[in-house]
Amino acid sequence: TIELADAGPATRRSRVRVPAVLGLVPFVAFVGVFLVFPAATVFVKALAHSATSTKPAMLQALDEPFRSSFVESIKLSVLTAVIGGVVGVLLAYAVVAVRRPKWLRTFATSFGGVAANLGGVPLAFAYIAALGVQGLATKVIKAMGYDLVGSGFALGGNTGLTVVYLYFQIPLMMLVVLPAIDGLQTSWREAAANLGATPLTYWRRVGGPILLPSILGGLLLLFANSFSAYATAYAISTGSSRLAPVQIRFYLQGDQSGYAEVGYAMAAWMIIIALVATGGYLFLRHRAERWRR
Repeated sequence: TIELADAGPATRRSRVRVPAVLGLVPFVAFVGVFLVFPAATVFVKALAHSATSTKPAMLQALDEPFRSSFVESIKLSVLTAVIGGVVGVLLAYAVVAVRRPKWLRTFATSFGGVAANLGGVPLAFAYIAALGVQGLATKVIKAMGYDLVGSGFALGGNTGLTVVYLYFQIPLMMLVVLPAIDGLQTSWREAAANLGATPLTYWRRVGGPILLPSILGGLLLLFANSFSAYATAYAISTGSSRLAPVQIRFYLQGDQSGYAEVGYAMAAWMIIIALVATGGYLFLRHRAERWRR
């Protein structure tokens, strides 16, 4: 509890005890207004029937053509999570292993923190300026003898979105696994070597199992991060992408009459999938933290 002293005109001072939990009231109110209430509203509207089907909107959202939007989002999320996870782990290991120069680690972690949180319209504009039809990098590559646009590359396609998403997926994975790799004790490697273990055996029996929860948790976090990304995909594809977040906007804006409830249902399924992935990440992170206690 927090004690507040109330000084009156008399010399006697009275103390009022205020529960410390009251300090959480602003946070709880913020979460309730901007997270719980909107999510509850989405689920209430998602359980209604749309004007185009006798099924509840939650079930209708699992039919075609809505299901294909989830399939596209899941495929893109899995691809960027795997590629970003592999590259991010290797980058994190390199950052830990390289001791000189000393500023390299600070630069890598600082840039990773910025890049992992950069997205939306600024990131889309940067890639359009670089790899768009009239982008600078596109023209340079064409001058070198390869026509990106002529080969079918488009930022709004799956390949283009994969390249864009990796910009924030790789540094995010690096930041997630960096503490786990940094926590590997040199004495563990020395003890394994003294017992006759080869480097491969060390990573298979010691280093790998210790890092596995952090790596799997990072992959789940990358999946949820990519699956819920909206502004970047919308800005690059100008609203024509088949990804679920972009399609939700299409239905909720009323561009196709009678499908508003389906849009809410798709949003509800996205919340469920994101919660499962995030919950798995938190569980695995808790398992990984046991080695750093």
